[in-house]
Amino acid sequence: MTDDMDMPPGELEQVVEALVFASDEAVSAARVADIYAEVTGSARPDEADVDRSVISLNERLAAAGRAVRLERWGGGYRMATTHEMAPFVKALFQREQQRRLSRSLLETVAILAYRQPATKPEIDFVRGVESDYALRRLLELGLVDVVGRAESPGRPLLYGTTARFLDLFGLDGLQDLPNLREIEAILDDPSFHRERARLLVKSGAAGLPATEGHGSAVGEPADDRRPTDHEGATEPAPHRSGSETE
Repeated sequence: MTDDMDMPPGELEQVVEALVFASDEAVSAARVADIYAEVTGSARPDEADVDRSVISLNERLAAAGRAVRLERWGGGYRMATTHEMAPFVKALFQREQQRRLSRSLLETVAILAYRQPATKPEIDFVRGVESDYALRRLLELGLVDVVGRAESPGRPLLYGTTARFLDLFGLDGLQDLPNLREIEAILDDPSFHRERARLLVKSGAAGLPATEGHGSAVGEPADDRRPTDHEGATEPAPHRSGSETE
C-alpha cells in the first residue's frame, strides 16, 4: 500500500468501478492508479491496491446477487456479465430489433464498397472528415475487415467489405452495387459532389467498372453525421460505441 493513508475507505474501489464501466477498452491497473493520483492529487496507489479493489468489488457484486463482474481482459479489466447470464444476453442480441446505420457509417461503407481495398487516409479524403469512429463501428459490426497493408509509406492498413456486408444490404455480389447517381441521391450530401464520387470507382479501383450496376439502395441518410443517429440501412444491435471526430 502507498504512504497515503488518507484514502477514504472504498474510494479506490469506486474509482475502479467507474473507470471500467465508462471505458470502451480494457483499463489496466496502472492506468487506474495514474488517474487516481492525477485527479485526487494523492500519492499514486500500488497496482496491487487496484487489484485488491477489484477483488473486493467483485465480492460485493456477488454478495448482492448482481449479474456483472470485473474481469481480466486484454491486459486490463472490463465489465462483463456472469456465465449464468450468457443465455439471456445471447437472446437479447438475437432478438433485439435492428437499428439503422448512421450517416457516417453509410458513407464509409459506401466508399469502401466501391474503392476497396482502401486505406483510412483515402476514406478520410473522400468523406472530408476523420473516419476513426465509422471504421471502428463497421469493424465491430463485421461489415468491413482488414484485408492487408498498402505499399505506400508507413504501410497503412487496407480495409474492404465482408460477406456480412453483402448479406445485410441484400447484394449477391459487388457487381450489384447501386450506380453513382443512386449513391448521390442516397447520401443527399452537397459536399459529396460528382467529382468526389468518381474517385470511388476510378479506373483500377478493386476491378469494379464505372458503369451502372443493379441492386437496391443501401438506405436513407440520417439528418446529420452524429454517430448516435441510426437512420438508414439496418444494423444489428451494437455494443457500446464512442463518438466520431469530424
